[in-house]
Amino acid sequence: MCQPQPPSGRRPPSSGAGRQREAALECPGCGAGRQGRRRDRGRRGFCAIIRGHDCRETPSDGNPVNWTEQLILLLVSLVANVFSAFAGGGAGLLQFPALIFLGLPFGVALATHKVASVALGVGATLRHLREKSLEWKFSLFILATGLPGVIVGAAFILDVPDALARLALGVLTIGLGLYSFFNRQLGLTHAPRHRTRHGYIAGGLGLFAVGVLNGSLTSGTGLFCTLWLVRWFGLDYRRAVAYTLVLVGLFWNGAGAVTLGMLGEIRWSWLPALLIGSLLGGYLGAHWSIIKGNLWIKRSFEIVTLLVGLKLIF
Repeated sequence: MCQPQPPSGRRPPSSGAGRQREAALECPGCGAGRQGRRRDRGRRGFCAIIRGHDCRETPSDGNPVNWTEQLILLLVSLVANVFSAFAGGGAGLLQFPALIFLGLPFGVALATHKVASVALGVGATLRHLREKSLEWKFSLFILATGLPGVIVGAAFILDVPDALARLALGVLTIGLGLYSFFNRQLGLTHAPRHRTRHGYIAGGLGLFAVGVLNGSLTSGTGLFCTLWLVRWFGLDYRRAVAYTLVLVGLFWNGAGAVTLGMLGEIRWSWLPALLIGSLLGGYLGAHWSIIKGNLWIKRSFEIVTLLVGLKLIF
């Protein structure tokens, strides 16, 4: 027998089982249904942290970050950038996974991390400029050869097979640490070399390749630049780290952040804590690297490369 249809625009009353099915279709973490709104009114649900979704806002607006999360971001950024500024790279070892854990998608986390890394370069620059250890002509050479690679890497990041790239980069990064460890005198003295035309051409190609990695991958690429400056151009670790932090941290990461920001999305509401931690961490790490000297920097470099490599692989 036909059932009478309800008037247009009105829903028929639901049975108890029907209301349970409707509730199951609502967001389980936020409690977006009728019962969930009564139970969880005024606060974010579990899925806001795990999935980066909050039913009180549109996905493009970004998550509201409470004071606890801001404190976590600040502490993680501070610790990561202190070690990065001391060893010459590796801030993404802690900072980038933290952004993923707190709910940002990979591309948004990468762009946000790149912007925060610029503050690392600013903090390190403020400290290293006091030492006057940078040659401006050599600095311009590093910028001219590395920046195009950064832009290329950031523009074509989506075309890179992520799993294979991370595995290869992880193995290569571990190789950097082992190479430095078994070459006991590497980087302990400043002995410039390969300052001829052919030397600059080969060195520039190497910096371009490092720039491509810097623009497209998450962590460890500053370590490549540091070791390349030590191995090819004969810098000691203290000078190589200074160039890496100032030029890679400030200009390379800045170019990568701009490119990724134009192609994707940056989570601006997360940046205040990240920028403060990166700025302070960059200054403190640079200060300690100047005080402790080459041997401490060399050992820190080797430890950080092994940790970054293992993180990329596993």
